[in-house]
Amino acid sequence: MKLENLLFEAAKCDGKVVAVASAEDEAVIEAVAEAINRNLAHFILFGKKEIIETLLREKNVSKDHVQIIQARTKEQAAELAVRAVRQNEASVLMKGSVSTATFLKAVLHKEYGLRTEKVLSHVAIFEVPEFQKFTIVTDAAINVEPNLQQKEQIVVNAVEIAQAIGVEEPKVAAIAAVEVVNPAMQATIDAASLTLMNKRGQIRNCIIDGPLALDNAISSVAAKCKGIENEVAGQADILLVPTIDVGNVLYKSLIYFAKAKVGAVIAGAKAPIVLTSRSDSPESKLYSLALAICSTNK
Repeated sequence: MKLENLLFEAAKCDGKVVAVASAEDEAVIEAVAEAINRNLAHFILFGKKEIIETLLREKNVSKDHVQIIQARTKEQAAELAVRAVRQNEASVLMKGSVSTATFLKAVLHKEYGLRTEKVLSHVAIFEVPEFQKFTIVTDAAINVEPNLQQKEQIVVNAVEIAQAIGVEEPKVAAIAAVEVVNPAMQATIDAASLTLMNKRGQIRNCIIDGPLALDNAISSVAAKCKGIENEVAGQADILLVPTIDVGNVLYKSLIYFAKAKVGAVIAGAKAPIVLTSRSDSPESKLYSLALAICSTNK
């Protein structure tokens, strides 16, 4: 499974519009240009109009697929972009050169924001060299130390994204440092609880097992050595991490050590949200856009 395939699937989703908050950023415009070249979506670009227009000219982006709306500040750009999605003028929200704190403040605004009754969570799809399928990591960016109830919703969000890209019944590994329940380690207790909730039908459309250490979740050889035999061990599609620290380290390790490719979205809001880092490549931003567009049909 390749992230490149998501670009073809996203191109089949006609009529999608992406609202970009503070679009005066070269890497963002590069991703926008490539997305337009691949017929993925139309764009509403909020920010400093003159800078955006200059970047569009430099990247030879046709204005046929772009609307530019002036915003005096990054805060205003974030607000206007969020409002556009709220009012169904756009189907996807994307972060540009605005801080995550400012961006999320607009997303979570009580009056015009995009929050629902669900927990918002970050879902990252990795294409790891030598792996035959996607590795999905959640949550590496939003929830700091989620409780059991929040982890349940994080799983639900990740399962919906997995299904949107064709993984009908994803296998979910609840990650911990050990494979047995230890009362002194909350991650193991939560993992066992999620497994039982899944078996009883409280969490549907997936198969959950845990606690599982990372090696036993992704390597059938490691799982066999530990004597762990179930449908998830060694075959996990989704890695549910216990804290943001674990998720962040795993996320960056896959990119910098394993040279994995990645696309990511925030799920659980009224619409998919592309929240990329300034250090993310234009390629990652493009994959994230494609993932978000595919997710609009979930």
